[in-house]
Amino acid sequence: MTDQHPTGPGPFELLARYRQAMLDMDADALADLYAEDAVHEFPFLFPGMPEAYRGREEVRAGYRAAWGASAARVAEIREVAAHPGADPEVVVVEQVVHGTISGTGKPFAFPGLLVLRARGGRIVHVRDYMDGLGVAAGTGRLAAVAAKLAEPA
Repeated sequence: MTDQHPTGPGPFELLARYRQAMLDMDADALADLYAEDAVHEFPFLFPGMPEAYRGREEVRAGYRAAWGASAARVAEIREVAAHPGADPEVVVVEQVVHGTISGTGKPFAFPGLLVLRARGGRIVHVRDYMDGLGVAAGTGRLAAVAAKLAEPA
């Protein structure tokens, strides 16, 4: 589904471009979808994860670093459901990210929920509810995350 608004692509069109940038692991293409002052939040934090990327350049740097350090290679993003929000700027998406781990070929599937807000043809806000522990397990980092969680606060 694509949608155009008078000021540029709407949330569904930006979602399609967002997914393509994720599949391509292209931090520049991804960041260029965001407004200069956009916020990309990760509400389900685990140790080693940022709370949010604030601004287009943090999105660019954050994803470039994360993808550069990751052995995970995304092959497909399967949409379970996409729901337009009551607010026309918003789309809510249930999805499952499928791929493999480089070197081992081990497959992974990480469910998640994405709430994307678009305005003026750019992404202005994302709340990215990913299965952080599933990501850690699938990428071989679960033991490190568990050890960090066991540390005294």
